[in-house]
Amino acid sequence: MKILFSSNISWSIYHFRKGLLQSLQDDGHQIVAVAQKDKYSEKLINLGFEYYPLNINNNSKNPLKDLWLIYKYIKTYRKIKPDIILHNAIKPNIYGTIAAGFLGIPTINNISGLGTLFIKKSLSTYIAKFLYKFSQKFATTVFFQNEYDRDLFLKEDLIKKQKTKIIPGSGVNTEKFHQRLNTNENNQSFEFLFIARLIKDKGLMEYLEAAKILKEKYNEKVTFSILGPFYQANETAFKPEELQKWIDKGIINYLGETDNVAKEIAHTDSVVLPSYREGLSKVLIEASAMEKPIVTTDVPGCKDVVIDNYNGFLCQAKNSNDLADKMEKMFLLPKSQLQQMGKNARKRALETFDEKIIIEIYKKEIYKVLNIK
Repeated sequence: MKILFSSNISWSIYHFRKGLLQSLQDDGHQIVAVAQKDKYSEKLINLGFEYYPLNINNNSKNPLKDLWLIYKYIKTYRKIKPDIILHNAIKPNIYGTIAAGFLGIPTINNISGLGTLFIKKSLSTYIAKFLYKFSQKFATTVFFQNEYDRDLFLKEDLIKKQKTKIIPGSGVNTEKFHQRLNTNENNQSFEFLFIARLIKDKGLMEYLEAAKILKEKYNEKVTFSILGPFYQANETAFKPEELQKWIDKGIINYLGETDNVAKEIAHTDSVVLPSYREGLSKVLIEASAMEKPIVTTDVPGCKDVVIDNYNGFLCQAKNSNDLADKMEKMFLLPKSQLQQMGKNARKRALETFDEKIIIEIYKKEIYKVLNIK
């Protein structure tokens, strides 16, 4: 079968769906990727996948301009002639699904998070809801990564329940992400690590403010690092000069971005993500697999990974003081309790979020849709 995976950027396919696509390829299927071209497009080709670029303006919030995308998707999908299409990200989920419906191609969509549109209610939110409701009529199956997002769609009558399924995120390769807890036996400073795109909706400002509070209290005993790309396509994006002010004050270290996230996680003591809302955080399940205790917010997509006082601490969203309290609590834990939290995190990752589990769920649904036994 020819199986097409469509996302907004090649980076997303490479980092979140590579394992699934390789597994399908190993089963003998022809894999095609469609996404905005970036430096990861060539990496997809090197994996043996066919790749077709599709120019998607991820900065555009104008649905009238985005309607032109439907034509581009129709033109691309008609050329490729796939047996099934797997969509991920807002615009492929909406406009790609409409195009696939026009061509009569079955689709499996993954709504991996509701994004800024649903966090900040505006006219764009209502337009997005209308577009979701219309487009998902053409979808064969729609995966949600947490119950809260699905319940919201059902409450707003955006989708029929029989089309929906819950999937525990995009999974983590627990063989690659496997590292014992850094116990700081050399009495080095305790390091917190924030990993995300540098946008305010990830709780970056709260992290910076919490870091300032704890830095003033504990000075060199604790350090705060940030790993992730600047992402100007998002309306809540941080600018480099904004972050530089915090660096110059000696409050945080900026590590840039990397393809080897596991290496950076291995060097830290606790991973922090004060996000306002997630689908199901990839970063948190990667940290869990590497036995890292976590501080995150009590919101959908984060609290699905962290059980309070078991593998981390939950704090209030948009509350830097509460975040600082929970980070301080983590810092002051005895090493034995830190290690146990890390072990609990690894256990939860293996039982719930292992990539093998997600791949099997996807395969089962794909083969059901294609009537492959």
